[in-house]
Amino acid sequence: MLPLYVTSGEPAGIGPDICLSLAERVDERPIVVLADINLLKQRADILNKTIELIEYKQQAVTSLQGQLYVEHVALKTEVVLGKLNSENSAYVLEQLRRSADYAMQGKSVGVATAPVQKSIINDAGIHFSGHTEYYQEFAGVERVVMMLATKTLRVALATTHLALRDVPDAITQERLHQVIDILIHDLKTKFKIAQPHILVCGLNPHAGEDGYLGREEIEVINPVLETYRAQGIDMSLSLPADTLFTPEHLKNADAVLAMYHDQGLPVLKSQGFGEAINITLGLPFIRTSVDHGTALSLAGTGLAKSSSLHVAVDLALDLARN
Repeated sequence: MLPLYVTSGEPAGIGPDICLSLAERVDERPIVVLADINLLKQRADILNKTIELIEYKQQAVTSLQGQLYVEHVALKTEVVLGKLNSENSAYVLEQLRRSADYAMQGKSVGVATAPVQKSIINDAGIHFSGHTEYYQEFAGVERVVMMLATKTLRVALATTHLALRDVPDAITQERLHQVIDILIHDLKTKFKIAQPHILVCGLNPHAGEDGYLGREEIEVINPVLETYRAQGIDMSLSLPADTLFTPEHLKNADAVLAMYHDQGLPVLKSQGFGEAINITLGLPFIRTSVDHGTALSLAGTGLAKSSSLHVAVDLALDLARN
């Protein structure tokens, strides 16, 4: 009955709003939101929600519908709806620190995260690339893999938050081996897919067209893929991304490996925005996340959709059962 922790994210955005929607659920495992309990009370009042907020003290019990467990994390300064304030950056990072610490200590099954605003954390003088990199550093692992998923499609990334001009240099044989090892391992262990079928995007248009549009496929990508195919792994050689993402190719695929962020994710989000989630593979604990940002203009309006957070929680609970 270890809990699943949910970080509420940027306090001026929709994170607190969508976390309140978790009170609609009844789960066998405690779901605990990391947030300032007074902020959640204020936001519930604004949204006209009647929710019993219960301060979590390691109770191994489920909450009833209309109840929400909260572990109090104190804000640094007052929150104004839709207005970022760098003074609360430490509050956001404390949520992440606690969630990672509990997971690493075996006090939780993992974490699902609401969105943060990277820019305001950096404005506070704190270098912050994102949740994925934060949890990687905290866990002390050499490489993690960002994978986004809908009910019908999983897309993992060889590179994540890089400028496009830096991507080719970042795609090395060493990196590809690390990413693919993690992808195969977690598909087998966390998702219980015994023999995963993986499709791989080329880097260049038409997957380089035999070297006329780039040689990365010939010199870097395909030699790595051949080593896995020789081991009996069901993996394609590099395929043109513009035809890989078609129903005929995807119908039997368990995952797609894209070479860079905006190669695979626009396709995935166009298929299931609001229902997609982010999973960090390669961590020693479960971490899922919503597929959207802080939506500052929607904070406190009641218009924010919470479906992605619920899907992230559902998947985290499924992975915990595995």
